[in-house]
Amino acid sequence: MRSASMALSHVDRVAATVQESVTAATSPVAASWRRSMIYHGLDPARRSATRRLPQVELKRAREKNGSLLEIAKPGLERLFQTAGKAGCCVVLTDADGLILEAASTAGDRGHFSEWGLAEGALWDEAHEGTNGIGTCIAERRPVVIFQNQHFRAQNIAMSCMGAPIYDPSGELTAVLDVSNCRSDLTHSFAQILGSVVTESARAVESDLFRRAFPGARIVVADGHGIGGVSLLAIDEDDLVIGATRLARRRLGLSNENLQLMPSLDEVIEGLRSRREKGRAEKGEIRQALLRRRGNVSAAARDLGISRATMYRRMSQLGILSDT
Repeated sequence: MRSASMALSHVDRVAATVQESVTAATSPVAASWRRSMIYHGLDPARRSATRRLPQVELKRAREKNGSLLEIAKPGLERLFQTAGKAGCCVVLTDADGLILEAASTAGDRGHFSEWGLAEGALWDEAHEGTNGIGTCIAERRPVVIFQNQHFRAQNIAMSCMGAPIYDPSGELTAVLDVSNCRSDLTHSFAQILGSVVTESARAVESDLFRRAFPGARIVVADGHGIGGVSLLAIDEDDLVIGATRLARRRLGLSNENLQLMPSLDEVIEGLRSRREKGRAEKGEIRQALLRRRGNVSAAARDLGISRATMYRRMSQLGILSDT
């Protein structure tokens, strides 16, 4: 009776939150709930088994992702050694949310399978609503979906921590996820698990990149570390022949740039130039705000830009709105 009451309360909360456009605009979970209900047409109260692909389709997907599975295997095993002892299931999916690998203890395997955490299950947001795998894919960032942050009421006993893995060309190729169905799991511990998952995903991404450029010199680029995987592949002539997703973003590199194989010096000089330009723009915006005593709208008019553009540039440059 208590679980039924909790499910009903959750459904009401999801519906109320989706109707509040302000909440949906400021909360990532609320935004995902809104996508789930309005865009995907899902009902949080509807109970149904997780969609599972036939074995022949799963086999095809595993063959397609053979290199990923081979490179990720050691990292998955290390992660399972840590998370498995805490009663978690470790899964690796493809870019569509299809579980390619699932690891759990023998005692927990049947339980997790009932929850849909098994090879061949599809956990995209379009079918399951807000969840650690599908929402990670939708938002292209690490996520922690703790218990009643899930969209579907039948999933609120679960906590999922997912992190994206990008291929050497900067495209999303997989999601690494750890899920736990224990009621005594705390939100703080889920956050810790989320950090461990993210670090493991970044290690796999680094290994994928290094494998893609055998013989190349791998250089740590701007932003590598806490921000993610930022690496460059350099050939014997000091030409940049590859860059991870984060390195592309931080260094302003595109597929077109990389096809021209810029020199490492050119790339570094470009970064230096953008930083100097950013500092100049930051000073200009701060001066405008000071002149207008922090009035963002007035400062934006002085600079000849819209209020929305002003806020976006302030965010990019790390300027607080009360400056």
